[in-house]
Parts: sequence; C-alpha cells; structure tokens
Amino acid sequence: MATQSLPIPLASHEFSIDSNRDDVVGNIQIITASKDDTLSDIARRFNLGYEEIVSANPDIDPWLPQAGAKIIIPTQFVLPNAPREGIVINLAAMRLFYYPKVKPGELQRVITHPVGIGRVEWKTPEGTTRVASKKENPAWIPTPSIRKEHAENGNPLPAVVPPGPDNPMGTHVLKLAWPTYAIHGTDKPPSIGLRGSHGCLRMYPEDIIGLYHDVPVGTPVSIVNQPRLLGWRDHTLYAQAYSILEDDKRDHSNLLKKSLSATRTTPKAKLGRRAHTSINSAALNEALRTPRAIAIPITQSNLTLQAYLERATHVQNTLPFNSTWDGDMSQQLTAADVLELGDKKPAHVR
Repeated sequence: MATQSLPIPLASHEFSIDSNRDDVVGNIQIITASKDDTLSDIARRFNLGYEEIVSANPDIDPWLPQAGAKIIIPTQFVLPNAPREGIVINLAAMRLFYYPKVKPGELQRVITHPVGIGRVEWKTPEGTTRVASKKENPAWIPTPSIRKEHAENGNPLPAVVPPGPDNPMGTHVLKLAWPTYAIHGTDKPPSIGLRGSHGCLRMYPEDIIGLYHDVPVGTPVSIVNQPRLLGWRDHTLYAQAYSILEDDKRDHSNLLKKSLSATRTTPKAKLGRRAHTSINSAALNEALRTPRAIAIPITQSNLTLQAYLERATHVQNTLPFNSTWDGDMSQQLTAADVLELGDKKPAHVR
C-alpha cells in the first residue's frame, strides 16, 4: 500500500460518547515505522505513553524498530469504571480522562491523555480529591524527603527550583486537595507512561496546557487502579488489559469474574442484541495472558487478536490532524535517559 494513499491520522484525545449506551472510545491504528523512529517518539506523536506503545508492540525493539515495521497504535480505550465527571485517572493504564460538564441532552465529552505516575517507593495514592488551585510557571519546592533522597544520590536540590526549562513541574500545575500532590507538566516528556515521579501525575507539556485551561478549580478528581477493563460499544463487549503494577497484590482473577458478572447484568447489557451475546473465552484469555493495552471484542465468536488487528486502519506515520504536539524533538531523550526516569526495577509484572 503506497504511503501517500494512506489516510492522515486523526488526533485521538477528544471524543463524544453516549454514556447511557457505550464505554469505548477511539480506534486502533497501524503505521509503518520510519528509519529514525523510536517507539518513544511514536508514542508522543500519537498522544500515548511509553508503556502503552511498548505493550502493544511486544516484538518490536523500542529503540531500534526496523524501517518498514508495522507499529500498532493503541488509541482505543475502554473508559474506567468510575463516575464520568471531572477527572478520572487510571493508574494501571497511566492515563487521564477528563469529562467536561455538558448541557442536558448533549453527548458526554471525554478528553484523554497519558500520564506518568509515582515510583513504587513514591506511590500515587488512590481515592477521591479535587483540584484545589492552579498556577502557571510554578516554582517547585521539594519536600524534605525528596531533598534527602537527592542528596543521598549525590544530586542535591535547592530549597526552591524557580520557573524555567529545568523545573520538573513544567509550565502549568493543577494542585490537588491532597497536600504535596498535583497534576503538572514536565521537563522530561519521554517520562510519560512510566513510573518515574515522586507521586505526582506528569503530563506532556502540550497536554497540561490544554487541561489547565479547561479544568476549573474545584473539579473532582478520582484516582483508580484498574488493569482489567470491560465495556460496551455498539453490540459488542470489549476487554482491555494492562500489566498489573508490581506493588498491586490483589486477586485480579476474582476481581475480573465479579466485574464480568456485573457488566453482563447492567442496563447497558440488555440493550439491543447485547443480551443475546456470549463470551468468547479464547479471546478474553488471550487478552489477559499477555496484556497489550489493546481493547479487543470478546463477544464475537472465533475472533482472535490477530484477526482483529488485521481490521485496523493503516494510516500515515505523521502527526495526526489536530494533534496536541507540534513535533518539536528538542526534549526527546536517549534510551538510557528514558529508562533512568522509571524504576530501576521492572515497573510491572504480567
């Protein structure tokens, strides 16, 4: 297929959805890698995080994908099982969802972006809070424990890091009602989609700007940890599996059974032909066995992941139309730099 004949990709960060019917937004796309691509570069181009793009392409070298390799772009998302209001962050997916208020009768809007989360020893908490304040060009005041850690590592910090290109909080911050926690930008964009922060939630510089202007003070914030997601779209139930965070010791097999039972008995499950569907156990087990951050139908008989991916739209390997990023590569880092931003130990277990 000639590259010039392929469609230009569309940005995959803002959608409209009928929340009374559906739980899935976006579509999977496939591109052809270019000579100088890395998966980290491609992730930012398509508004994905590092773990998302690497999980979706387990047989591709993240730093040396061969020119001509087919790269899966997992820009289809099952929404978290949480109230669709304000900001919802799924730690397992390392992804933020913002539900702006809409007028009665209007479709629900959802804006989604990847995030970086806290390291194992600096866990991002789960629970509910709110946006307490906002600030442009913030100074960063490291906590005593953070300064102690940096000093022990031979990298002492000043009491205050002023605004500027070296400020880890980036250019915009949404402070949460939880003391010392915030949603903010970063001076290291390739850290998005990794466990690399001291508990705060990092966003690409281009994404935090939009969120900053969209989200009012007082907006509710829910932080959940859901590595196994189920949701309806049209007549089909989808499953999306992310790797389980290494410090998450819950029984996810039992949790999935309960979630599957609950999903099949909701009012949504009784709409149209949904009530007459049955679970394709092979497809579900395939999605769970090797979590790839790909939403796959599990009520279409005999469908495999490979067959589903063969239906995906092939698009040009270029910035999507209406992308939040302008393509500036000046802050992209080397492979060693990026891996240093995450945990020294593997961030996930399968």
